[in-house]
Amino acid sequence: MSSTGFRIPGHWWGKLIGGIIGLMRGGLVGLVFGAFIGHLVDRFLAGLGGVSRVRGAFFSAMFSTLGHINKADGRVTRAEIAAAEELMRRLQLTEAERQEAIRDFQQGKSPDFDLEGTLKDFARNSMLRQELRIMFVELLLEAALADGELSAPERAILMQSCAVLHIPANVFSAMLRARQVGGGYTYQNQRMGPDPAHTLQQSYATLGLKPDANAQEIKRAYRKLISQYHPDKLVSQGLPEEMMEMSKKRVREINAAYDKIKASKGIK
Repeated sequence: MSSTGFRIPGHWWGKLIGGIIGLMRGGLVGLVFGAFIGHLVDRFLAGLGGVSRVRGAFFSAMFSTLGHINKADGRVTRAEIAAAEELMRRLQLTEAERQEAIRDFQQGKSPDFDLEGTLKDFARNSMLRQELRIMFVELLLEAALADGELSAPERAILMQSCAVLHIPANVFSAMLRARQVGGGYTYQNQRMGPDPAHTLQQSYATLGLKPDANAQEIKRAYRKLISQYHPDKLVSQGLPEEMMEMSKKRVREINAAYDKIKASKGIK
């Protein structure tokens, strides 16, 4: 604050600096151009603050929703607790974040937990970040399957989460099918590649397709799924590289399924 008590709002600094530079270098035209550049600077500076906000909203929603899922079938097992702790480790939480995550997990187990409100708050903070919301559900699903099964109540919560976060049903189906083996489910370590024994039927399921899908439908489904995984964007949101590895793994699964289907149908 100056001696006159006048204070320039933080979100005007970029416009002011850009405008002054533009005016000095190019008159009124330079002023307009400089102000535009300053606007971009303001958006960048705002984004820096947004990173920590998105990170906090992500972790809070993640562990409270996970607690809600684990409690859905009546009790939280040791395997589920261990999976939650492993998730904290993989996400490289600080000690303060870890303690907050434990509190969020306990809150999610409460009978009056507001799942929809929590997810909507996360959705507001992840607007235009579809890949972030997809990774959110991926991590929830992985942790939910830590005990080797997905109960009907757990699945219902995951599907509700997808609905609130505007994740298409075929994307969730692809996540689920990619982990299904012999009628059951298996927990997949994030650093594992695609299963070499991936059957043709599983490949169709991975893309959210039926075996009678034509070439155009197959290509469309493939492009849509691939477009929803952008690993290079995840770290820019302040989240750990582990999430980028998960995104890359899903892309490998989708590519493997697509290649198998193409080979079976002779699609080039």
